[in-house]
Amino acid sequence: MSDFLSFTLENIRNGGTFLNWMESRRLEWAPLMAARLKHLLEGRTFILMCDEQRSWYEHYFLKNINSKNSRPMLPFVSLDCLYKKKIQNTEDIFLLNDLLDLTFPNGYVYFYIGSTTDKKSLIAKSKDDSLLWLFDEQLQNSFYLNSKDKDLDAKLISLFKLLDLSIDAILFSKVVL
Repeated sequence: MSDFLSFTLENIRNGGTFLNWMESRRLEWAPLMAARLKHLLEGRTFILMCDEQRSWYEHYFLKNINSKNSRPMLPFVSLDCLYKKKIQNTEDIFLLNDLLDLTFPNGYVYFYIGSTTDKKSLIAKSKDDSLLWLFDEQLQNSFYLNSKDKDLDAKLISLFKLLDLSIDAILFSKVVL
């Protein structure tokens, strides 16, 4: 059994050219993901949100996260499927959080991928334990991506693959968090 950072480095190096860029970013990635993926083991639901430009990625993620038959179904759901109303202000965010507290008694984690200019980012930032992959802004406890990167879509897909491998390793006790 290895530690999560060593596991991450090994999988980045085994991931070929699509993951080469992550080797220099592994020290940002590994602690953040280890801290957030612990919540998965605690039975929390991950509520996925993406900004408008990355709506394709939300569909990709949700279609693929539970496609393996070799592991149990994982609690990743789309906010759009749970709550159709547009969030207009902080009161709406508080009401949404109250609804989700009642709906998910084991807890939940917002997982936001997108720009901080999108209102959905405010929802994710309303909880300290949210998992944030942010574009063009660096915040503490978030993973930074550049929206102008010509390889951004490929990088998002490679991050999904790395996350998927990490979840397998955690669920099957191949790594220690």
